[in-house]
Amino acid sequence: MPAIPALRRPLAVLAVLPLFVLAACGYGSRAPEDDAVRIPAGAVRTDGLDSVRIGYFANVTHATALVAARKGFFQGALGGTRATYQVFGSGPAEIEALNSGSVDIGWIGPSPAVNGYTRSGGRNLRIVSGSVSGGVKLVVDPERIRSPRDVRGKRIATPQLGNTQDVALLDWIDRQGWSVDAQSGKGDVSVIRTDDKVVPDAYRSGAIDGAWVPEPTASMLVAEGAKVLLDEASLWPGHSFATTNVVVSQSFLEEHPKAVEAVLKASVETNAWIGSHPEEARAAANEQLAKDVGKPLPADVLDPAWESVRVTDDPLAATLAAQADHAVRAGLLKRPELAGIYDLTLLNRVLRARGQPAVGDAGLGAEQAA
Repeated sequence: MPAIPALRRPLAVLAVLPLFVLAACGYGSRAPEDDAVRIPAGAVRTDGLDSVRIGYFANVTHATALVAARKGFFQGALGGTRATYQVFGSGPAEIEALNSGSVDIGWIGPSPAVNGYTRSGGRNLRIVSGSVSGGVKLVVDPERIRSPRDVRGKRIATPQLGNTQDVALLDWIDRQGWSVDAQSGKGDVSVIRTDDKVVPDAYRSGAIDGAWVPEPTASMLVAEGAKVLLDEASLWPGHSFATTNVVVSQSFLEEHPKAVEAVLKASVETNAWIGSHPEEARAAANEQLAKDVGKPLPADVLDPAWESVRVTDDPLAATLAAQADHAVRAGLLKRPELAGIYDLTLLNRVLRARGQPAVGDAGLGAEQAA
């Protein structure tokens, strides 16, 4: 997909911006110390809370959270309530943290959100905002794969069984008329579930022929000589699809709506700030990544990855429903009841206060499930 100019905004709620991602699903959970932001003396606590615990992955498909944490947007919106952070390496781990109450609100992909919602009978979380679209590619060894038809018979990595990229690859394989057993990954294509952080080594050793992965893993492989065979955005209307959303535990949403609204206010303000300060935002995100995982991304990985991701307040609900359908068709998920998975009331209040249009839930809002 060609790079989109940073100042072009085709939708009022979609800031089309170059961003980058650091290894989705590749790092263990830990809570980074906040040494960049201080709470002003005398600041009033939001909802009377001492802290709000925010979860995210150390990758730029979670760009909003990275920049908001680094530049103090979360802390500014929460006033005297301290924003604390937990960095996760997988969607299931973050869902477990939400279920156990060790995290209040988090940035996460659509597949783990759907899985978490359906397995709890619709009782454990709500999607309350969008965050990122795009940034996922099928990258291949050009000596072994020259066209889509050459993927048949090859070994293609995804980050995790049933994760968002795994579902997307299985759906693409099905649309080629090929067959793969979803659980084992065996069939006309060998789907190799491999942690993102080891995918570059697997590619380098010849253990895989390519990978359907988020940025920056795709750009890491390109730096090793791989080629982009397919940008997943090209498969979606308007090149937009849900990559990362914001979720909150239902109990926290019910008990502390002011705190949730404050976090969403910070999220919307951060996305707008990224739009008007793209270079500063990229630097801030890379600084947070360096803090969270020990090193920043190099320019030859950062720059191409940065250009393929969009931040958006819109959760792109229709595409989440389509992604769930893909998981059902692949045999990874029974037909889910998604009514009630969204509650965009607070997000739309924030957007209206900024003079921006409300976003929709594709008929899957909490009020429809009531």
